[in-house]
Amino acid sequence: MKVNCIVVEDEPLALERAKGYIAKVAFLNLLAVFDNGVDAFIFLKSNPVDLIFLDISLGEMSGIQLLQASNLSSEVIITTAYDQYALKGFELNVTDYLLKPYTFERFFQAAERARNNLATKNVSREKSFIFIKTEYRLEKVELNDILFIEGMRDYRRIHTVDKRIMTLQTFTELEAELPSHIICRVHKSYMVSLSRIESIERDRIRIKDTLIPISETYKKSFLALIKEPG
Repeated sequence: MKVNCIVVEDEPLALERAKGYIAKVAFLNLLAVFDNGVDAFIFLKSNPVDLIFLDISLGEMSGIQLLQASNLSSEVIITTAYDQYALKGFELNVTDYLLKPYTFERFFQAAERARNNLATKNVSREKSFIFIKTEYRLEKVELNDILFIEGMRDYRRIHTVDKRIMTLQTFTELEAELPSHIICRVHKSYMVSLSRIESIERDRIRIKDTLIPISETYKKSFLALIKEPG
């Protein structure tokens, strides 16, 4: 999961430190930097941001004023040389509070906390089921019940914990509906539920008594999913 972030910091050295630390964290994607609260406020009004690294002392509009003036859903990590703002920051529900000069280890800990919070929010927003077209009806299928999906010529067979459902929906249509971090494509003829994988043996996935092949086309994206949580 990529975390899109901005830095609001008016101290050049502190800004360079933050940019350098962000460059070291693979899941952080820096969208923009600002040296004042006003420009950051204008940017945030029309640009969705996952995470803000926010200094307190910014001149015309302080970091606290920016938080109070914005209706933000972003995670916020305060970065400041002054510890007296900690209580106010947490009253405003910030993710973390970094006291300058902070280490990379402490920075990474805060960023990881923000990423975990975002992952939790994303899961809570997701639907837990889909409707599958089968015969002359739409059948509700809980995502947690799906084991794997198998291609059979013109049909797709959805294997669940208690039944099998045949559908003419294509893999492309199913991929558009199913969140890839829950159920992903691993072969031209298979999709699997990541939570139902029991083991991976060479280039095969075991789900209950079934061995499912992993093709070279999907191997890299599949391995990235199972190695990176959220």
